[in-house]
Amino acid sequence: MTESLLMVVVGVVVGGLFYHLWLRAKGQTLDEEIERLRREVESEKRQLLKAAELEAKEALLKVQESHDEQTRQQRAQFAKSEARLQDQELELEASGKRLEERSQAMRGREEKLGRDEATTAKALKSAQAKVEKCETELNRVAGLTAEQAKAELIETIVDEAQKKAVGQVRAIQERARADANSEAQRILAASVQRLAGAYVSEKTVTTVKLPSDDLKGRIIGREGRNIRAIESATGVDIIIDDTPDAVILSSFHPVRRETAKLALEKLVEDGRIHPARIEEVVQGAREEIEQRIVRSGEEAVLELGIHGVHRELVKLLGSLKFRTIDGQNLLEHSLETAEIAGMLAAELGFDEKLARRVGLLHCVGYAVEHSVEGDHAKVGSEAARRHGEKKNVTKAILHYRDENPRDLVTVLLQVASRLSASRPGARQEKLDQYLRRLDDLEKLCTSFDGVEHAWAMMAGTEVRVVANYASITDDEAMVLAGDIAERIEKELTYPGEVRVTVLREARATEIAH
Repeated sequence: MTESLLMVVVGVVVGGLFYHLWLRAKGQTLDEEIERLRREVESEKRQLLKAAELEAKEALLKVQESHDEQTRQQRAQFAKSEARLQDQELELEASGKRLEERSQAMRGREEKLGRDEATTAKALKSAQAKVEKCETELNRVAGLTAEQAKAELIETIVDEAQKKAVGQVRAIQERARADANSEAQRILAASVQRLAGAYVSEKTVTTVKLPSDDLKGRIIGREGRNIRAIESATGVDIIIDDTPDAVILSSFHPVRRETAKLALEKLVEDGRIHPARIEEVVQGAREEIEQRIVRSGEEAVLELGIHGVHRELVKLLGSLKFRTIDGQNLLEHSLETAEIAGMLAAELGFDEKLARRVGLLHCVGYAVEHSVEGDHAKVGSEAARRHGEKKNVTKAILHYRDENPRDLVTVLLQVASRLSASRPGARQEKLDQYLRRLDDLEKLCTSFDGVEHAWAMMAGTEVRVVANYASITDDEAMVLAGDIAERIEKELTYPGEVRVTVLREARATEIAH
């Protein structure tokens, strides 16, 4: 029993020991589990914080993008509104200009009406005076017998007829004398230059060869619209006749004629002939002619070995290739004058390069547009001064046509120019007078307000005036044609009659994108 009790006690002690150890082991496992759970909670908390932070950033970015988009839209709307306002301002400004131009035109018409009214009043007063004189004369004649009145009337008619006859005889004699001198000059010129007529024809007429006669119809176009477009764009009269495979271009202005020839050749080669294409090709031909002009000036300068000439002067020199004086080509005349002046200077021991320089530049005034006032020597001297030429050069150009020039270089230039001009066959007077008459006709037409271009055609028997569509109405265009014809009658001398045609055309252009 004691042993049994001892075993029970030992069993209790051992069981208690094992239970204590089990409780201790279990407590450590719970602490570890609690620590693990705490770490998981901390990790999940950090992940939740990161996710919330990312969501907040995304929401902020969305709000900012929405705000930026609204800002861009508002700016675009503001830019459109500002563009519309600018367009409205431009339209208002253009409308104001048109109103001002119309008011000026109205004031001009009012002034003209005032002048016409004054002229009419003066004519009315003169007519009243004549009526009173006639009444006085009738009262006097009433006291005469029929025979006396008849004799006085016959005597008056005879006196007036004699005065008119004397005036007509004098006019006939003067005209016959002038015609005789002209005919004598023509005969002498024909004797010296057997081909003068063909030479003059080459100066005013150019023939363009065609691959076939079928192209003539395409050049004319439906109802003549193509040929009118070419003539309007180039200012050249196009003659299409029975000449096989050829079209004739007629114009006194050689640059226009050469431009029209080049444009027509390109149109024929391309095959597309219509008004829009014509304008495009004519513009390209003008640019090519400009390049040719510059190239001709550069070749002239290089040929004479002259350096430091301004590009604008080179361009003016090149344009002299298409200009003439009395039938003599001005660029060839300038080169010839420069060579002669250089040789004279070399013989005299003078500055040969200076003499060549003034000889080459002395005719540049002819290439300057007619809007510049003054004769060609003054205009050329001013152009040379403006583009960097020295004083001795500009002074020689200005005074080379004087009666008694003082400077030696001016004397050399004068002698060389006259030698070049007086060379046999160098110049023909009639052609130059013809060209000046046509040029004066165009200048007179362009002097009117509202006129953009004027082309003299058909040897000066017709002038076509292009009026500004915005500043002149159809009725004013008819008045303008009458005013131009009236001024031509008063201010110009011409054979036969001159037909004045005023063109006023409206164009609307849009681009389809």
